[in-house]
Amino acid sequence: MKDSELKRIAVLGSTGSIGTQTLDIIAEYPSMFKASVLTARSKWQLLAEQARKFLPDLVVIADEAFYTPLKEALADTPVKVAAGDRAIADAAGEADYDIVVTAMVGYSGLLPTIRAIEAGKTIALANKETLVVAGQLITGMLASSASEIVPVDSEHSAIFQCLRGEKRSEASKILLTASGGPFRTLSAEQLEKVTVADALRHPNWSMGAKVTIDSASMMNKGFEMIEAKWLFGCQPENIEIVVHPQSIVHSMVEFVDGSIKAQLGVPDMHLPIRYALGFPQRLPASQAPLQLSQYSTLTFEAPDYAKFPLLGYAFDAIAKGGNMPCILNAANEKAVAAFLKGRIRFVEMPVIAQETMLRTPFIADPDLPQLVATHEEASRIADDILTRMQA
Repeated sequence: MKDSELKRIAVLGSTGSIGTQTLDIIAEYPSMFKASVLTARSKWQLLAEQARKFLPDLVVIADEAFYTPLKEALADTPVKVAAGDRAIADAAGEADYDIVVTAMVGYSGLLPTIRAIEAGKTIALANKETLVVAGQLITGMLASSASEIVPVDSEHSAIFQCLRGEKRSEASKILLTASGGPFRTLSAEQLEKVTVADALRHPNWSMGAKVTIDSASMMNKGFEMIEAKWLFGCQPENIEIVVHPQSIVHSMVEFVDGSIKAQLGVPDMHLPIRYALGFPQRLPASQAPLQLSQYSTLTFEAPDYAKFPLLGYAFDAIAKGGNMPCILNAANEKAVAAFLKGRIRFVEMPVIAQETMLRTPFIADPDLPQLVATHEEASRIADDILTRMQA
């Protein structure tokens, strides 16, 4: 394959968990992929290392304070260097690439994804907050764009794969699996005493801190439910959350005849990333495949909404619609950050989310500027609640 035939990949958030694993895949298939753009929030030293290894056309550091050391570290390379959130959004819309992997954490992934859609790019979506915050806006844009989304989250990749070759009208239910996180078997009283270290100790997956805390609170599954609604045109009442502690069945689809299709695999994000980059081709992998003989028991159970109220708030938010999921996301980002810093207890995160949802003005049909304003206002309100809680 000639260089001109390589798939050029932009990795937004290349220093995070998904980003680094995406670069593993690019390195695994040098005749198929080339890293064209790499971006990071603040890890400029790791970004510089990645740039020296992959020699992309452009690297962007969001935190402008690190522009100069990054620029100096790459002075002897042909790599262009830029800084700032706007530069990341500009790269998503203007850079020369074929597929963008949106691996940025949280709300920060929204504007770059919008720019990529406007540019008609293929999006390997790993940033679930994009569809949580602006699902209706994004799906409307996709309808009039050459852009397409291939999901990277293991659950949505599983659903995507199960639906291939099937009529969407014949799918009656999505069964979204959840590991249950590290606190699945704890009592409500025990949850009162869990620490940050406890919450970061996920039993099956290696992820960044924010996603790991969301998994512990089951907020991530609420967000994935909202994302699934927009990705697959499925109403929330037809999305069932199923706790599957072994994390082998990544999700399932039930059809009108009662049959269920499932996608199984080891809990390794390289698999859905590889699928997204290679789509519609399946790429051979060097990793050992799933050995079912090692899993004599696969179990499934209902989630405990009383112990993990954030999951229920996600269903409440999407039922309300409008800017409510955006409000929930902003409140959760603030709550997770505060918990990671030891400012609040684990069980106080839902309190912040619920009160922020009640206090932030509701908009039934928000446009992008209104969503941006909602995020800022909900963040301010959540900060106010945090300050009051610590007074």
